[in-house]
Amino acid sequence: METTEVQQLFFQHIKSNLPPHLSLVDEVAEVLNISNDSAYRRIRGEKTIGFEEIQKLCTHYKVSLDQFLHLKSDALIFTGRVDYKSPTVFEDYLESVNGYLNIINSFEKRHIYFLMKDIPPFVHFQVPELSAFKFYFWMKSILHDESMQKVKFSLDDPRWEKFYVLSKKVIESYNKVPTTEIWNVESINSSIRQIEFYRDSGLYKNDSDVKLLYEKLEELINHIERQAETGVKFNIGTEPKSNSAPYRLFVNEFVTLDNTLMAEMNNVKLTFINHSVLFFVATRDEQFNNAMFTNLDNLMKRSTLISEVGERERVRFFKILRDKIHARQKSLK
Repeated sequence: METTEVQQLFFQHIKSNLPPHLSLVDEVAEVLNISNDSAYRRIRGEKTIGFEEIQKLCTHYKVSLDQFLHLKSDALIFTGRVDYKSPTVFEDYLESVNGYLNIINSFEKRHIYFLMKDIPPFVHFQVPELSAFKFYFWMKSILHDESMQKVKFSLDDPRWEKFYVLSKKVIESYNKVPTTEIWNVESINSSIRQIEFYRDSGLYKNDSDVKLLYEKLEELINHIERQAETGVKFNIGTEPKSNSAPYRLFVNEFVTLDNTLMAEMNNVKLTFINHSVLFFVATRDEQFNNAMFTNLDNLMKRSTLISEVGERERVRFFKILRDKIHARQKSLK
């Protein structure tokens, strides 16, 4: 293959990863700090790009050059955050999640596949009381925020207000993306254990909040059941609309899932691997994503679809989840 052709394919690869509303020429010109005319000549292969320019483009667009050139390498390129010490790390996390969802929503053909070990973190954001509890849990027990170490949980804590604004944006963005979620009966366990742990540790400022959190968790489960029944996503407390994003829910009773998320954007796939409880690393590696999608497809074939169809199985599944909540509520008496 001629060098010019390889260079043209390189820029086509970058273009395939861009949201449709972005111009490849404008993007390349900005990254390389050159004029649009110079960017055009590089994209067309009229001017050879140097190693420094290749490095800038690969770094900015997270391109694995060895994978692009089909070199024999087992290396995979993942991107993500590992710095958890910033004072704004949680705000940055919420902004990052919303940013990724906005990118996904910028594509006409888009879909998210989610393997649910736990209820998705941002699904809790539909219920303010659950949002506040999750903010507390993540900041105190996962991010080890020093300002939270001697603080007991309270729904009235004013520090939650700034997070409510960001979390509302996240759930609104998530509800716009057509989604397939794969759950099992264990998916609710983490939320129950977290509520229970803080109760046993005496970390509630008001004991009545424990009962309220279980009630709100059941409210969320009821809403997810309604989404499964209608086959679309919509905000809790509202009704589905004609343009609501499609929602498919599968139940798998044999495999312990791992909170992996895959996004399809036109012809591009992006896999997010969960780490450190709250965070994700992502890769666009084509070979890896194709293997992941094959695994997803096989998993769905071995799972039970309970959205729109499968009423008997849907009723049974959500009854099991509610029974778990009710059992914990009885222990409060």
